[in-house]
Amino acid sequence: QHQSGNFKGDQTPMTHSGDNYLRYYLIEAAGSIIRYDDTMRTYYQKKYSEAIRSPRKRALALTARKLIRVIYTLLSRHQIYQKEELV
Repeated sequence: QHQSGNFKGDQTPMTHSGDNYLRYYLIEAAGSIIRYDDTMRTYYQKKYSEAIRSPRKRALALTARKLIRVIYTLLSRHQIYQKEELV
């Protein structure tokens, strides 16, 4: 941990306790979804602008984490992901 008091470091290491292949493909899926989904693209750009060091890696990792939350929510509610379309 890179913390002291109220300070929380920007560079926190990714835990490597899970499956390497799953982590790789989730990062690849995050890279793919930012090309096609506007919501994820704006989230990626926001995180990219916030990061100081290695912004692309950090933004991709955080976008992949958000993608996992979206997938879990959709699966638990038995819903299909639909982009918000303006008519």
